[in-house]
Amino acid sequence: MNKETNSLNPPQLSLKRKLLHIHWLFVLLLCLTAGVGFAMLYSAGNGSFDPWASRHMVRFGIGLLVMLVVALTDIRLWLRYAYVFYGISLLLLAAVEVTGSVGMGAQRWIDLGFFNVQPSELMKITLVLALARYFHGASIDDIMRPVYLIAPILMVMAPSALVLRQPDLGTALMLIIGSGAIFFLAGVRLWKFGVVLALALGSLPVIWQFLRDYQKQRVLTFLNPESDPLGSGYHIIQSKIALGSGGLFGKGFMQGTQSHLNFLPEKQTDFIFTMLAEEFGLVGGVGLVGLYVLLMAYGVAISVSCRNQFGRLVGMGVTFTFFLYVFINVAMVMGVIPVVGVPLPLISYGGTAMMTLLFGFGLLMSVYVHRDVMIGRRGMAEDY
Repeated sequence: MNKETNSLNPPQLSLKRKLLHIHWLFVLLLCLTAGVGFAMLYSAGNGSFDPWASRHMVRFGIGLLVMLVVALTDIRLWLRYAYVFYGISLLLLAAVEVTGSVGMGAQRWIDLGFFNVQPSELMKITLVLALARYFHGASIDDIMRPVYLIAPILMVMAPSALVLRQPDLGTALMLIIGSGAIFFLAGVRLWKFGVVLALALGSLPVIWQFLRDYQKQRVLTFLNPESDPLGSGYHIIQSKIALGSGGLFGKGFMQGTQSHLNFLPEKQTDFIFTMLAEEFGLVGGVGLVGLYVLLMAYGVAISVSCRNQFGRLVGMGVTFTFFLYVFINVAMVMGVIPVVGVPLPLISYGGTAMMTLLFGFGLLMSVYVHRDVMIGRRGMAEDY
C-alpha cells in the first residue's frame, strides 16, 4: 500500500527545485514576443511610452509574476479548485448583466475603480480548467455515453449565452471552439462533432434573425467590403492597404503612413498586426508568427510530456486558446474572416487579456513543473 501511495504521490518538490524545473526558454520567448508589443505600442504612441507602451510593460511585469506563482503552485491544487474558479467566472459574467460598464457599444466590463475586468476573458481559461477537471476522471466507456456529455455541454453553453448577450460573438465562438478541442482530446467521437456541426449549419437562418444589426453588417462587409468603403468597410479596407504597402521589408520603424496619419483605426489594439506589417513588411509579420508558432510548439510538447490526464488537457486547452487568439486576429485584419474584435496576444493593448493569457501560461508551466505527478481518476481526494 505504501509503495502504491508513493508512486501516485511523489515527494513534494522544494521551491528551489521547482524554479529550476520551469521552462525558462519558454519564458524567454514570451518576453521576446511581449517586447515586440512594447515596440509597436511605442510606435503607436508616435515615439512615446505614453499612453500605451508604459502601461503594457507594467501589466506584463505583474502578469509575469502571476505566471510564476501559478507555475510553482501544485497542479493538484488547480485540479481541486477548478470548478470554484469556473463558478467565480460565471458569477462575474452574470454580474456584467447587472452592474457591467458599457464601452464601445457593448456591456462587457466590471469597473473595479483602479482596473476594468472583462469576465469573458477570464472564462476562456477557467472553462479549460473546469472541462479538464471533468474529463480527467472519465473513462472511455463514460465518454461513449451521450448522457455523460450533457454536464460539460451545459458548462460551455451557460457562459457562451451570457457572452452573446453582451454582445460579443467573437468571444462566444472562441469559448465554443476551444471547448470543442478539449472534447475531442478527451476522446469524444468525430461523428458527434459532425452532428453538432450539421445542427449548427441548419440553424444559421434562425441565428441570423437574432444577430444585432452591426453583427449582420460585419458579415455583409466581410463578403463585400467595397460596398461601404467609408462606413462599415472602412476598417478592413484600410487594414488591407496598410498590409500591402509594407511590402517585403516595410517602411521602417515609426514610418507607417496608414497608422501614423490615423487612417488605420484601433492601431493599438485589434489592428496592431497591420501596423507591424506596414512598418516591418512581410519579414516582420512572418517573424512574429514564427515566435507564436514556437510558443505553440512548446505548449504541445509540454502537454504531451505530462503523465496525468488533467495536465495534458489543461496544457492543450491553453495552447489551443492561444492559437485561436493568434489565428482569429491575423485572419481578421487580412480580411479572411469578419472583424470580431479579438486582440493579438501579448502585442495588443489590453489589461484583462494580457493577465488572462499569462495566467494560462502559468498553468502550462505548472503542467511542465509537475509533469511527473500521477493523479488517480478520483483526483485530489485520492492522491493529494
